[in-house]
Amino acid sequence: MEEKKFDLNSIIGFVLIFGILIWIMYQNKPSEKEIAAEKAKKELVAKQQAQGKADKTKTAVLPIAATPGDTVQLAQLQKTLGGFAYSATLPSAKEAYTTIENEKIELKIANKGGYIIEATLKEFERFEKGSKQLVELIKDNNSNLNIQLQTTDNRTLNSKDLFFEPTVTKVGADQILSMRLKAGANEFLEYKYILKPNDYLVGFDVRSQGLNKVLNSSKPLDLVWDLKSFRNEKSVSIEKRYAQLEYEYGDEKYSSVNHGEGKEDTPEKVSYIAFKQHFFTAILATDKPFEKSKLQSDDLVKDENIDTTYVKQFKAIVPLAFTNGEVDYKMSWYFGPSDYKTLKSYDKNFQKIIPLGWGIFGWINQWIFIPLFGFLSSTIGLSLGIAIIIFTILIKLAMSPITYKSFLSQAKMKVLRPEITELGEKFKKDPMKKQQETMKLYNKAGVNPMAGCIPALIQLPFMYASFQFFPSAFELRQKGFLWANDLSSFDSVVKLPFHIPLYGDHISLFPILAAIAIFFYMKMTSGDQQMAAPQQEGMPDMAKMMKIMIYVSPLMMLIFFNSYGAGLSLYNFISNLITIGIMFVIKNYIVDTDKIHAQIQENKQKEPKKPSKFQQRLQEVMEQQEAAKKTQNKKK
Repeated sequence: MEEKKFDLNSIIGFVLIFGILIWIMYQNKPSEKEIAAEKAKKELVAKQQAQGKADKTKTAVLPIAATPGDTVQLAQLQKTLGGFAYSATLPSAKEAYTTIENEKIELKIANKGGYIIEATLKEFERFEKGSKQLVELIKDNNSNLNIQLQTTDNRTLNSKDLFFEPTVTKVGADQILSMRLKAGANEFLEYKYILKPNDYLVGFDVRSQGLNKVLNSSKPLDLVWDLKSFRNEKSVSIEKRYAQLEYEYGDEKYSSVNHGEGKEDTPEKVSYIAFKQHFFTAILATDKPFEKSKLQSDDLVKDENIDTTYVKQFKAIVPLAFTNGEVDYKMSWYFGPSDYKTLKSYDKNFQKIIPLGWGIFGWINQWIFIPLFGFLSSTIGLSLGIAIIIFTILIKLAMSPITYKSFLSQAKMKVLRPEITELGEKFKKDPMKKQQETMKLYNKAGVNPMAGCIPALIQLPFMYASFQFFPSAFELRQKGFLWANDLSSFDSVVKLPFHIPLYGDHISLFPILAAIAIFFYMKMTSGDQQMAAPQQEGMPDMAKMMKIMIYVSPLMMLIFFNSYGAGLSLYNFISNLITIGIMFVIKNYIVDTDKIHAQIQENKQKEPKKPSKFQQRLQEVMEQQEAAKKTQNKKK
């Protein structure tokens, strides 16, 4: 038999495709002039926004000192502020803030606007452990909360420009901060913040009292919440990928605004809105769903070397409906980690913001990966690196029967290959007859050619689920193992003085180990797969493709996993090592090719089994194709 030669044309094709991809990415990279122009544009926009804020501040700040009894000053303020002029005469009408805090978070709420100007998480640090920079979801005017107030005298006022009066009280261990925008002694718009001990959730009630003659209640008030999310992790690209505007609407339906620039959704009956970063999130939830909403998301990272402060710009506009001339909404804020267990504990479906994958992939993560990994890392108290290794071992052992079935099918096909090749030579000029005789051989020998594919397909959902689970596992954040000081981020061992397209400016070690393991696994199994799958006429030469994939797969691992979390690369490294071990044991100590050959010969002597429905359908399709081919030949 003529030996198959290595297909040089296939290699050249793969190299050309790879080169074209690199060229396209290089061509799409912005020039230095474009980067400079974009930077200048952002600086101009920021300057204009700052000027706009300054102008609005001038409107709200008192020109001279005033008191509630100063009727002259009150009359002057009413020309600008209408019914809310009273709020500008109070002692609280000044640039000041009130702090409420517990063991987990610290919030600063400004008199001007009555909204949160700083939200600090006390237990978490930015970028890396020991940075001494606490995670601050809100600071430096990166977030605003505003209600557009339409008054009965045809004014449009913004609550963020007006002064609220703060009052702090305690009910048991709960801290309650009432911020009131007053139109009189007993007429006001109130924001009430309720902070419980050791909790990330903050009660947030919005209600009006006695404003039915001040506010135009013919249409709802628009509440506008916007936030520019800070970068808190080492990798800008990964944080950008997992930063997303998420929301729940309708009957517990869940969705998210697409990535990109100027993306927008307008869902109805919204029960919560989440401005999610990679590992932290800010959520506004409501007991009474918002009838309508306008949700916007913009990417702020155009160039990862320049745009390193902010990641996404989020904005939500929702209506607050009047009931009997007043507004009354019971809501809540969540400022905390994007941790599945923590979010689920609030029984508000917050855990849906964690990207576990859709369908079966999400089920595997929710019912297998999360409970098992949680048991290993929390209940037993193992270090996170050891927990990943044991977790991987348990998953692979559970999948070993499927691996055995796949290898057994390959071994059977390998035994039949000489006979299949003989049939190919015998019916070389009659492909239809060749297929029919091949199917008869499979049936007589009791071999299912699809049996090797099905086990592999069963394993695919578990593999994909792991790609969703590890990048979202908050437990891995800033937890070290061996040389990796953070399993949720890349394990850089060498910092490069230049940037390689698709790869990055550093070298991570775990992806290299995983790539080596994949190489040896494919090297080990490719020969058996080639022997098990004889070349079919009109089909690609799988042997040649496998030879190429032996080198392409490790290369892809190196490129795409270099900036991913070390935990995922560690999982893939251990997973492939275990698979190599399992395959070695099965091949050398469990599967006996002589016994398989004897069993196949014995099966041939028996009466052939009735073909399966799949085989019958396949036979019918082949017959139809052959008939159509003959008809076409006659017409010619």
